[in-house]
Amino acid sequence: MAQSSSVARHDSHSTTEQGSGWSTKRIAVTALFCALAAICTLFVEFPILPAVPWLKYDPSAIVCLIAGFAFGPATGAVVSVISYLPHIATASGFWGMVMAIVATISMVLPASLVYKRDTTLRGAIVGMVLGAVASVCACILANIVVTPLYAHMATADVIALIVPALLPFNVLKVAINAVVTALIYKPVTKALGN
Repeated sequence: MAQSSSVARHDSHSTTEQGSGWSTKRIAVTALFCALAAICTLFVEFPILPAVPWLKYDPSAIVCLIAGFAFGPATGAVVSVISYLPHIATASGFWGMVMAIVATISMVLPASLVYKRDTTLRGAIVGMVLGAVASVCACILANIVVTPLYAHMATADVIALIVPALLPFNVLKVAINAVVTALIYKPVTKALGN
């Protein structure tokens, strides 16, 4: 009798496989996704539009998208937040961290929510298209609100940058993220056993 209650207690532990809980494997893989995305955002960034070299692309959102596809929207959201926390200690600081989180989570959540309901290539593409639109809109709005706070620019000057700089940069960024994710998410999720 004591043994069966011990087994029951162990089975309800938060890191064992449960229907809606987080398994030990999911926690470990989420930590790896966070580390990989953090490395991407801190060390693999470069300008993608010569006209706006101060706007830099990094592939961390691809890692976040794959995390969301492999383990669901909650994991994608966790990776989208935790992986950008180190930005506080960099030149981009607090506001850079906020902008990175807004840009990524606004793409990852819609994409992974759609993919959770339709785990096909079609579901992934529809999700990423919706996420891309949401991310571009969120980035433009966040730039209008946040950029004047840390860049000492007038809001009107930020708005003037939307068409020539912010819009093309963000569209190109989400397009790269979506295309690369579409090409690699299936092999990666299969390798992870999902």
